Amino acid sequence: MERLSIAALAGTGHKVALQRDQLEPGIVHLGLGAFARAHTAVFTEDAMLAADDPQWGIIGVTQRSDAVARQLTPQDGLFTVDERGEGAAPARIVSSIVEAISGRDNPDLVVERIAAPATKIVTLTITEKGYRFNPQTRNLDLDDAETIADLGGRPPRTTVGQITRGLQQRCRTGAGPVTVVSCDNLPGNGELTGTLVRNFAEALPAGESDDLLAWIAANVAFPSTMVDRMVPATTDGDLAAVERELGLRDEAAVVAEPFKQWVIEDNFAADRPRWEESGALFSNDVAAWESAKLRLLNASHSMLAYLGLAVGMETIADAVEVDAFRTACRSMMLEEALPSITLPAGMDGEQYCDEVLRRFANPALGHTTAKVGSDGSQKVGLRLLTTVRGTLDAGREPKWAALAVAAWMHHVAGAPATELNDPLAKELQAVLPEDRTADTVVPALLGFRPVVEPYLAGHETFKALLLHWYRIIDNNKASDNRLASLGNEINHG
Repeated sequence: MERLSIAALAGTGHKVALQRDQLEPGIVHLGLGAFARAHTAVFTEDAMLAADDPQWGIIGVTQRSDAVARQLTPQDGLFTVDERGEGAAPARIVSSIVEAISGRDNPDLVVERIAAPATKIVTLTITEKGYRFNPQTRNLDLDDAETIADLGGRPPRTTVGQITRGLQQRCRTGAGPVTVVSCDNLPGNGELTGTLVRNFAEALPAGESDDLLAWIAANVAFPSTMVDRMVPATTDGDLAAVERELGLRDEAAVVAEPFKQWVIEDNFAADRPRWEESGALFSNDVAAWESAKLRLLNASHSMLAYLGLAVGMETIADAVEVDAFRTACRSMMLEEALPSITLPAGMDGEQYCDEVLRRFANPALGHTTAKVGSDGSQKVGLRLLTTVRGTLDAGREPKWAALAVAAWMHHVAGAPATELNDPLAKELQAVLPEDRTADTVVPALLGFRPVVEPYLAGHETFKALLLHWYRIIDNNKASDNRLASLGNEINHG
């Protein structure tokens, strides 16, 4: 089958919305995964179309792998977004990416693209672990080997190193102001990104650091954002379905739910796309949107992933159909998370929770429990332990959030050392005892400081809840019908 490209499209009935000869590069995007293509690239294309402003072509940079660059380059940057579920639009070919670079293999080129005068925006979707920060201090981990290497002067391979070196070059050449926009699930992601960039700059020799810090303060903005769209990993079956639809082979196709949302702090150092014309919301209260998503949607996603993994379920859609799991999620959101957060103006909390569960139930997405449950050490604190702390501080028991944390602990303790998909897998395995029971695992992981703060680690109510739920999960692992057995015990608390 012929490969998708601008030339190949000429012989089909499909068209691209933006012509390549009209586009100008204005955005460098770091972390060119499926989410970025189904979310940021779509919003940006729609903004350029709505405002008739083609100066926001995206230079996409892959981080850990060159796979997406290899997929997109022969396709002239084109890829398909195939929506799945109720209200899905027809498959569309997105044409907002003008160049795809392997950041691992071309770090100097990434710095050049960030430093180019035409670049006004740097966006990033690198997942929590890509920031290489200490979650307790929210500062750059200066003991990280890759960060040390970047600070030592090698062509930078970490995202923070690439951004900072790009800003350093802009400072030297007078390339003008730029805005760095984090689109990852982290509270205060803009403030955090700015802190990490300044941490990197501060760690440079004084002769480099002083001028750079002053230039950043005067010329760079770091707005916070909240992003939302469910974009599972693309399967061979998805690629085959797109091929049947297009009549062309698209190796970079992504699937997504119809829903998408982007809330952005209106804090820019230079010009920007008219993203509001494509449905984005500019708000001065991004923190409330971030908190709602992290502690309602993302927390429930993690809970379903770990409960599903405990009974051998493959997808989130399967897990949310289990009455006990769905009820536990809803109870955690309504009884524990909602009372401990401030919602954005106009948001109906209960309606939002119901919509979250409805979206999770979309079977067409095939979001796997293994994928959602990966990198737990980077997610549990932000998504679940914040609710645990808020509930305890209010004098209540975090019964349901503790269930989710216990399910994560059980997953960590039960996964073979070589199969635990987590950037801290070795460290987690190192603190776990050989005899893995509730009485040994729970104290060991409560003492794991990269995840659990001392206050929670020493809180007897929280510890008792974790022991209670861990025993229930563990006692049912050998049951002939572990799903029914575990569900019954969860229902009875």
